[in-house]
This record gives sequence, C-alpha cells and structure tokens, in this order.
Amino acid sequence: MEDHKIVQRNIALQREWYGEPLGDRVRRLVVAFDISQAFLAEVLGISAPMLSQVMSGRRAKIGNPVVLAKMIMLERKVLVPAVAAGDRKAMQEALEDVRDSRPTVGRDSIPVGAVADDQGVLVALRDIGEDEDLTEAAKLLDDDFPALADLLRRAAKNS
Repeated sequence: MEDHKIVQRNIALQREWYGEPLGDRVRRLVVAFDISQAFLAEVLGISAPMLSQVMSGRRAKIGNPVVLAKMIMLERKVLVPAVAAGDRKAMQEALEDVRDSRPTVGRDSIPVGAVADDQGVLVALRDIGEDEDLTEAAKLLDDDFPALADLLRRAAKNS
C-alpha cells in the first residue's frame, strides 16, 4: 500500500477510535499549554518520534493506554479556569501533575462524553458567565477547540 493511502487509512481509523485525528488533539494541547511537541511527548510518557508518527498518521494508534489516559487528563486540565486563562504557573503545575501521574486504565476509567467530574467544571462556568456569553464563547471556539465549545454549550443549557 502506498504511504499516502496508509496515512489516510490510519487517520480514518483514528477518527473512528478516538473521535478525531490524534494530530488535531495533540496540536490543541501544544497550543493550549504553549509547549513543544517534544515536551508534550515527555509529559505523556511517549517518545517524541512515536508522537510525531501518531500525529502524522504514519501510525494509527497509541499502543499504551496509560499514554491515552494522560492525554485525556491534559485535555481536562485545559478546562481548569487558571489554565484556560493562560496562567503560566497553573499550566506548569497541570503538566507536572500529568507527567508524574500513574493512571490506572480499566473499562470504567477512560472517560467517554460527560462524566461526573464535568459537573464541577459546568458549575464553575455557570458562575462566571451568563448563558448568552457561554454560547457566544462556544461559537468562537468551535473551529479550533470543539471540545471546549461543547462544554460551554452544555454549561449554558444546564444553567
């Protein structure tokens, strides 16, 4: 199979398995935390070349479920108000927390959709923004940060 076809197939598999290409998820984390891809790889516990291969579609999956769990942890930490506001100290603490974590992975520990600890985030968002503001912010974030946009919409709906 040609390299281009392999990459396209792998990206399609990533959409099926992870909801979107892993390159998109990784790029959002790099931007949100203002870090290099190599540093993100270190935080996640994966080699930089392996992360690059997954991002580009040369590899279809992250073989180690703990790495995926850490990625999900980081995606959730983007939602912490101080991290979302760009507080460098909070961002560094979030990265260190994930890097030093040893998540266990089981069928009940990989989050899918809304889960109980999202409720705290939803309540915090409702405390700082009106429904209309949350909805407008969601529209602004749609293209680059769809998961955050969805969270803002859920906060607006449930207030």
